Amino acid sequence: MSGGYILVVDDEPAICDMIQTCLELAGFKVRLSANGALAHQMIINDRPDLVILDWMMPMMSGLELTRRLKREDATADLPVIMLTARTEEDDRINGLESGADDYISKPFSPRELVARVRAVLRRTNALVDDVPLTVGQLSLDRSAQTAAIAGQAISLGPLEYRLLEFFVLHQNRVFSRGQLLDRVWGGNVYVDERTVDVHIRRLRKALAPEQQDEMIQTVRGAGYRFSPVDSSAKES
Repeated sequence: MSGGYILVVDDEPAICDMIQTCLELAGFKVRLSANGALAHQMIINDRPDLVILDWMMPMMSGLELTRRLKREDATADLPVIMLTARTEEDDRINGLESGADDYISKPFSPRELVARVRAVLRRTNALVDDVPLTVGQLSLDRSAQTAAIAGQAISLGPLEYRLLEFFVLHQNRVFSRGQLLDRVWGGNVYVDERTVDVHIRRLRKALAPEQQDEMIQTVRGAGYRFSPVDSSAKES
């Protein structure tokens, strides 16, 4: 599995089962973890779209896990919903200040949970829906994981598509090869950083029609940037 799912972290099996059922009925893929330490490893190995985690857990609390995720570059923008029976105002503030994107108090209704999940995913641009991503003549169908230039389909391998989607979602920012490996390949994939260059070349070749390849710019000594605005800034 390469993304496209929600990770639920809670040491109460009944809560996990209930959350998994309501999210799967709403069309989401779900994986479960019973503690924060295992959850962190799962996140590094196979980045989810969103994490729902309980505050009080063995080995690593939800608060500690959230802070750790927000400190690390590879997971700093990973959406997190804190789920807890703690309802005091100070607890809510601590949860949000740790980096959580939302805070849901137990007990909660399945409808509320699904609505909150969708709202956070919309805010963080992680919700895959039927609306294509478009940049100039380039368009991506995220549900089908296909791309087209001026309406003509282009051939992309799975990694090239994921690279392109990541670039389109993070425009005008420079990413090192290591950061791209973490964010697109996954944090525990041990391959040479030059592997990124190989897939960048393949992606550029696929985007060459109508000079769409010029949007992927090499930044000397730093990495790569996707910039649809100023293709003249491209460096070789």
